[in-house]
Amino acid sequence: MDRTKSLSLAALAALFVGGFASGDALALPRDPYLQKVGPDTATVAFRLSSNCSSAQVRYGVGNTGQTVKSSATAKIHAVVLTGLAPATSYTYSVDGCGETTPAKAFTTAPVPGTRRVHFAAVGDFGTGGSDQKKVAASMLTNKPELFVALGDNAYASGTETEFQTNLFTPMAALLAQVPMFATPGNHEYVTNEAQPYLDNLYLPTNNAEGSERYYSFDWGHVHFVSIDSNCAVGLASASKCTLAAQKAFVEKDLAATTQPWKVVFFHHPSWSSGEHGSQLTMRRQFGPLFEKYGVDLVLTGHDHDYERSKPMLGDAEAGKNETGIPYLVVGGGGATLRTFATSRPSWSVIRDDAAHGFLDVDVVEGNLTAKLVKTDGGTLDSFTLSKTLPAQPQQPQGTLNVAVNTASGAAPHTASFTATASQSGATVTWDFGDGATAEGPQVQHVFAQAGTYTVTAKASVQGAAPLTATTVVTVTSNGTTDPGTDPGTGEDP
Repeated sequence: MDRTKSLSLAALAALFVGGFASGDALALPRDPYLQKVGPDTATVAFRLSSNCSSAQVRYGVGNTGQTVKSSATAKIHAVVLTGLAPATSYTYSVDGCGETTPAKAFTTAPVPGTRRVHFAAVGDFGTGGSDQKKVAASMLTNKPELFVALGDNAYASGTETEFQTNLFTPMAALLAQVPMFATPGNHEYVTNEAQPYLDNLYLPTNNAEGSERYYSFDWGHVHFVSIDSNCAVGLASASKCTLAAQKAFVEKDLAATTQPWKVVFFHHPSWSSGEHGSQLTMRRQFGPLFEKYGVDLVLTGHDHDYERSKPMLGDAEAGKNETGIPYLVVGGGGATLRTFATSRPSWSVIRDDAAHGFLDVDVVEGNLTAKLVKTDGGTLDSFTLSKTLPAQPQQPQGTLNVAVNTASGAAPHTASFTATASQSGATVTWDFGDGATAEGPQVQHVFAQAGTYTVTAKASVQGAAPLTATTVVTVTSNGTTDPGTDPGTGEDP
């Protein structure tokens, strides 16, 4: 999130729209939504009706026994959960200043390299209308691990009000359970070059500029890259982003990834026979990089239809013995569909301008299988990409034991931790669950505030999968009775 502007009165009024559906007794102005979920972390964002300094997220595996307090004191909150276990379902709820939410659940990302990934993708949905709601409900029914949003997330101008009414309200149920990784569309750029987009979303910033406009992340054995095509085609001022800086990031990033599958997504399509047509700047500036570094699939929106190209190379179809890239337009997320005005070109495998829907993608080992799912549950298109992956190295088995001296006490509480790994030469790192970290087999930490903290130790040896183990520290308010000095242990078999 890049919150550089104060909200207008009209925008603040919009925060009071929405809430959990299905008759929940108490709802927030903006229900919790998941951002930046990874193997061991997740951000839970939400908004309250009034300024609140006691907001918190309760969470746990099958319960909500652990708590993390928000550091914010106003209405807007984003709580970062750390020390989570990979590929694990967590139950969570939000409360603060008399407001609470029913328990929801999300699942953390798998360990990078895990060879099974399920994601959904669609763009051009942010209308607040019935078709958008049907697409969102259909996505949630399919239970993807993550949702890739292809731009035009909040029509018509990407204002603060429109983000509430056209994104967070109609898609509340989905966003509370499935993390969204977005790219901005041209409609987001109508308002102050997408500033409300940056104000409302919490996205990775792993580029030299520290910008949320473009980024990358791993989910299992898939490497995702989000590009801001608005910047590339000249809709952004140089102070916001430049084509040169973004190209440099994309090349460095694609060259560095070790994941076998690479998926790139942005808004303006490199190949399209729809109303807007192909964006040649995107094709010619980025296409050579995609080809050089082995990108497998490119997902875009902008045109309100569905279209899949043949494997493309440069400005033409790939030859029989050449490797090309399929480019998809998945722009049927909810906005009014637009009919094709010309006949289908030879490079287009399939296209449709009659059905709203989303792309559902499973990547298992060396097979990527995708289908365009319509809101009635039917399949409009399906295809499979295959490649031979190297055998996964056998990881040595091992154990990691964790012991804590004084696992409970009153704040400020000092606890000592010892990690014993069966692997010799292991590097041990610690996450104390309160934002602090440390390194070494024996460490000490002071917990300044009351709460229940999951402390995670990770032992790493080059060439082997890391071992993790957790223990829990309970800290009461200053001056209350120390509930005991149970030594507490954790073990990772």
